[in-house]
Amino acid sequence: MNQHLSPTIAASSMELSAEMAAENVVEFTDLPVKRQREDEENGVSKTVSTLPNETQPLGISAVIPGWFSEISPMWPGEAHSLKVEKILFQGKSDYQNVMVFQSSTYGKVLVLDGVIQLTERDECAYQEMITHLPLCSIPNPKKVLVIGGGDGGVLREVSRHSSVEKIDICEIDKMVVDVSKEFFPDIAVGFEDPRVTLHVGDGVAFLKAAPEGTYDAIIVDSSDPIGPAQELFEKPFFESVAKALRPGGVVCTQAESIWLHMHIIEDIVANCRQIFKGSVNYAWTTVPTYPSGMIGFMLCSTEGPHVDFKHPVNPIDEDDSQQSARPLKFYNSEIHTAAFCLPSFAKRAIGSKAN
Repeated sequence: MNQHLSPTIAASSMELSAEMAAENVVEFTDLPVKRQREDEENGVSKTVSTLPNETQPLGISAVIPGWFSEISPMWPGEAHSLKVEKILFQGKSDYQNVMVFQSSTYGKVLVLDGVIQLTERDECAYQEMITHLPLCSIPNPKKVLVIGGGDGGVLREVSRHSSVEKIDICEIDKMVVDVSKEFFPDIAVGFEDPRVTLHVGDGVAFLKAAPEGTYDAIIVDSSDPIGPAQELFEKPFFESVAKALRPGGVVCTQAESIWLHMHIIEDIVANCRQIFKGSVNYAWTTVPTYPSGMIGFMLCSTEGPHVDFKHPVNPIDEDDSQQSARPLKFYNSEIHTAAFCLPSFAKRAIGSKAN
């Protein structure tokens, strides 16, 4: 699942008075908000302001009917907005605030702690790429682990691969699973596959307990490497991933935006190149509702049979038996190869971490 700092849902009119805004504000306080650590480092108060104007602190969550806008000190001077037609669900789990709203142009939207996780319109770009980039790079994957991914989208895509015999998913928040099944049945359909076993709990602990060499592929569908999710991008976690993979096994993890987080990507690359003795590559895709309109993936393999991530050996788009039920919307073999083509500035930065 995805990204970004807690946003502000702004009123459709900037002239909306503070008094009107105060009447319509729903505060997201006392929650384990993603990036809380960075909010505090940037001097952002956790007190919710109700002013729908530029005096409102960045990185604070409030709901004011009208427009959903994401703003953050990580990308000052920018915002992405979706028009809210109707709020369909609001709830608070043991871990986070969960909301679903109907947008006017992107269908239903899943929001966790004020952070867009997916929209019906563009979720295919993320789910299909984070899944098929690794699974199409190795022959006949049989055992797959998904860390996170409680919406079920990655499961839906993994289930396309007929060679897969066992799919474990470890999601910490059962409410995300239940809400996704209710409001996003076409995405959560992956939970219906008999090969899937859902483990509700901490993904880091689950991975540490996994027997050595268990999985052919691990997909880490995580939030940003800041705050609670930070350990998912540090050496101990990657060491656990490498241990749980068979020789020549692969991992694909969400790896931020080259336009916004190059310094974070450089650190991830450096860590991965120390731990994974096979291939280490960065790829990316476009997702309009993510900050900067794109998101990256780190793909690594353990020592063993060589893995060439850039050229798929297991092309899912040529498997007619899997296409008849629900055609792929985004992924194909051409876009697989193209995903590893980087702009010059990113190529230089990532290449500098080669040694």
